[in-house]
Amino acid sequence: METLNGTETLDCDMLGTRAVNRALRALPEGTGARVQAPRGRHNLAVGLPNPVAVTVDGNAGYFLGGLGGTKDAGGPDIVVNGFVGWSVGENLMGGSIRVRGGASQSAGASARGGLIVIEGDASLRAGISLKGGTLAIAGDAGAMTGFMAQAGTILIGGDAGHALGDSLYEAVIYVQGTIASLGADAVIEEMTDEDVLVVKRLVEESGFDHIEPDDLKRVASARQLYHFSTHNHGAY
Repeated sequence: METLNGTETLDCDMLGTRAVNRALRALPEGTGARVQAPRGRHNLAVGLPNPVAVTVDGNAGYFLGGLGGTKDAGGPDIVVNGFVGWSVGENLMGGSIRVRGGASQSAGASARGGLIVIEGDASLRAGISLKGGTLAIAGDAGAMTGFMAQAGTILIGGDAGHALGDSLYEAVIYVQGTIASLGADAVIEEMTDEDVLVVKRLVEESGFDHIEPDDLKRVASARQLYHFSTHNHGAY
């Protein structure tokens, strides 16, 4: 580990995953670090509680940035200069993660807070079981995006795959492109003035200037599956 211009540099070719994460968790608030040569390493930058700036120079594997931050005090700001594997930002509590590429399955799974930005496409089940976080996808999103999303916001700047929003609760999904099909209990609703303001703020935060906030489809729950009923058994 070395320090360049006040920023810690952590080389994955020299350090194991535990050593990298230990060094990141030890960073004082307001400082930063660069993680070099990740080469698809899993579990990088996991469980970071402090508001620090972390840059990952290259492609990363599963669970990058998971369990980071706190709901009230924010958290780390992580930028990945590459692609990521499954479950980026899983159970994120605060802070932000920006992926300057595509993301594999389950991006933002169970995220309770914070902002996850995918500048490319996201694979299957993006935002699965979302619990209050925000997921912004510049490109396309795969099948079952927003499956069982309980709270939070998903923005899709491209097309959405099949079964979008299956079994949604109180989360809302905004889609600019086409929707292959809606999942169980998901419906398309009219955009309100409040929705447009929400999207405008998210577009500004994400930098997705290709998205037109006034020209989106709002997908929400029809609220027919909140309580189990034998009349709806075929939809479960």
